[in-house]
Amino acid sequence: MLRFKGRITRSDVIGALCTLGALLIILHLRYLDRNRTATASAPPNDVSTEDAPDVELVVASMKHENTAWLLEYFPTWRSSIYVVDDPEAALTVPMNKGRESMVYLTYIIDNYDHLPANILFIHAQRFQWHNDDPDYDGLPLLRTFRLPYLQQQGYVNLRCVWAIGCPLEIRPFAEEEEAAAKSEAENSNEQRTGDIYKKAFQELLPDLEVPQEVGVSCCAQFAVTRERIRQRPREEYVRYREWLLRSSLDDSLTGRVFEYSWHMIFGQDSVYCPSAGDCYCNVYGLCDLNCEKDDHCEGQYTLPPFATLPDGWPRIGWQGEERNFSGPL
Repeated sequence: MLRFKGRITRSDVIGALCTLGALLIILHLRYLDRNRTATASAPPNDVSTEDAPDVELVVASMKHENTAWLLEYFPTWRSSIYVVDDPEAALTVPMNKGRESMVYLTYIIDNYDHLPANILFIHAQRFQWHNDDPDYDGLPLLRTFRLPYLQQQGYVNLRCVWAIGCPLEIRPFAEEEEAAAKSEAENSNEQRTGDIYKKAFQELLPDLEVPQEVGVSCCAQFAVTRERIRQRPREEYVRYREWLLRSSLDDSLTGRVFEYSWHMIFGQDSVYCPSAGDCYCNVYGLCDLNCEKDDHCEGQYTLPPFATLPDGWPRIGWQGEERNFSGPL
């Protein structure tokens, strides 16, 4: 038991209370500072390792691309990072062909029997022209991605804006006929995706009728559940990859055939173009955007002038001007 010598005065009590109050304020400020730091560095989807959601990122990359941001900001999500142009990489592909589709198919084939509950198939770079964000930044998209909605839907495109792909990208029958007529008239062998899509679709998906119209927002970044992938047997994905390996079509054509077929492979209608407002709200929780039209929401995405972002992006703009970018780098 503590014993006090002498008499405790009122000023002693006031002084002790002031000291205690100051200590409490300091501790509270330190708590807030730690909380702000954690919020800035960890995405809403990121939780403690013990309670981490069953998610895997499947990444199509090349040797020169930086994928460190995925490990930094999503440490509790598993990552399978394939390097398509490095045969010595820990994860690679049988042949660098078909663009990201070879990576996606290889992952599914190799992991079919032990897939995680949620798989996000993405490209490597954090900043890419087709990322559906005002700064073309993939970080906020993954941070706010709503896993419960994916579980409800089975398949979700990571792009909501309709610019390129929606509401209609390919007319398989009409474009095949147009290509044949053009080739005969001009003696031209130049091919577009629509020219060869009908035949490719019949070879890849003989269980489905060739659609009259195909529409889905580009550019082959999407999320799928384990159950939706397993609606098709592993042998189907093996056959898709064999088609890629054997095809005499140009690399860009084979890649685009899959780009505009993944949604049907995973059970969606041939035209999969939900309104941008519904998509942003359901997929990313962005429910207060100004979306007067179905194809876009104000301020969320603008089709850029070039497919390659300028050096120094996002701090440096298209004309070399400084940009106000407040996100982490």
